[in-house]
Amino acid sequence: MPDLHVVVLAAGKGTRMKSALPKVLHHVSGRPLIEYVLRSADALQPSSTTVVIGHAAQHMREALAGRDVSLVLQEPQIGTAHAVVQTEQLLGRKTGTLLLLSGDVPLLRRHTLRQLVSAHDEAGAAATVLTATVERPYGYGRIVRTRTGEIARIVEERDASPAERAIREINSGVYAFDLPPLWEALKSVAAENAQGEYYLPDLIGIYRRRKLPVMTVMVTDPREIRGINSRTELAEVSAIVRQQKNEELMAAGVTLVDPATTYIEPDVVVGPDTVIHPNVYLEGSTVIGSACEIHAGSRIVDSTIGDRVTINNYTIVRSSVVGPGVELGPFAHLRPGADVRAGAHIGNFVELKKTVFGEGSKASHLSYLGDATVGAGVNVGAGTITCNYDGVTKHPTIIEDGAFIGSDSQLVAPVRVGKNAYVAAGSSIVEDVPPGALGIARGRQSNITDWVARKRKSTPVG
Repeated sequence: MPDLHVVVLAAGKGTRMKSALPKVLHHVSGRPLIEYVLRSADALQPSSTTVVIGHAAQHMREALAGRDVSLVLQEPQIGTAHAVVQTEQLLGRKTGTLLLLSGDVPLLRRHTLRQLVSAHDEAGAAATVLTATVERPYGYGRIVRTRTGEIARIVEERDASPAERAIREINSGVYAFDLPPLWEALKSVAAENAQGEYYLPDLIGIYRRRKLPVMTVMVTDPREIRGINSRTELAEVSAIVRQQKNEELMAAGVTLVDPATTYIEPDVVVGPDTVIHPNVYLEGSTVIGSACEIHAGSRIVDSTIGDRVTINNYTIVRSSVVGPGVELGPFAHLRPGADVRAGAHIGNFVELKKTVFGEGSKASHLSYLGDATVGAGVNVGAGTITCNYDGVTKHPTIIEDGAFIGSDSQLVAPVRVGKNAYVAAGSSIVEDVPPGALGIARGRQSNITDWVARKRKSTPVG
């Protein structure tokens, strides 16, 4: 197979998006548009990947800093042919196939790209165009064919005659080019059109006049080549991506009570026999185990959830790990770094941050545990907090196996509660509690006899 070099066009502003953010950095189901394109290209294992940037170039550089891609600047942005010319500095001496993609076409499957490149290479074509037949071709370049069915040229919507606008076969903007003849042909592209720009589709007519072989590959699902130019189209494509993910999960044995109101991003993994209720959000690299139940209003981001976990309504889990058989919520909040071990219970309005919560332990109500290590079989009473921050440094709290923390207790870190120790309700613990001991730290109670009657007698009415 010839070397494959991918070029992604991402220099445009996306005027109809009405945004300071480059169009290709707007998100579809949790990922930037260009990330979908780059992932599909990565699957082909190209020899190189080049991204053409222009509008908000520094923002693009920052967004792509972690990727193994070369960046070239198109300035000014005067057409797609002009954009490809900017890559000659990197690819001018290369041989093989150039696969040209648009950074705003996120639904294009890697299978389709493989099919395009294979057909191009096997035919020995100078250029191969990916096309589709659609019901409403408005806005797309039309594929004009000869009487024998060969592609003759591509005409843009603004420059098309009424007869050409009636053509339903459209240009996807995705091409495969044989590299050696490309650069010389690009010099012949002229800006003789309504926009005064250098259009890449003009290459097809140039190739035909030079008797270079040009062919087409048609996609079976026209949605694949759908580009995004507005917020409306962004929302519509997002809905398609979510629907595809929902169908994939349901086919694998996951129950979605109401798929239309379930938001699950593409990288999420969910085990069979898990039930997901309406208005659940599963985001990022989240992994959900088997036979779980996730109730309405919950949001889980970049977290790992074990088997047989119940997550009650309106619980938030971010960058955390939850072991098998755990019950969370309702209204629980696991902040980044929480690690809840098997069989534990985190209940109503309990918040964990950077805390290991041991096997079979319980914190059922109204507690905050931050920078803590909680052992197995611990009971944390309602209203308990770890006072982990002194205004400068975060300090750890350690609660050993079998300890019992009474309600409305404050554990002032750094502090340790020993194995099987008790903390009396209402205590402010500032020193370690030894194993098996009772820690109590509260003021002595005084009762003043007849205080209420005397108070009322001395207070004027009205």
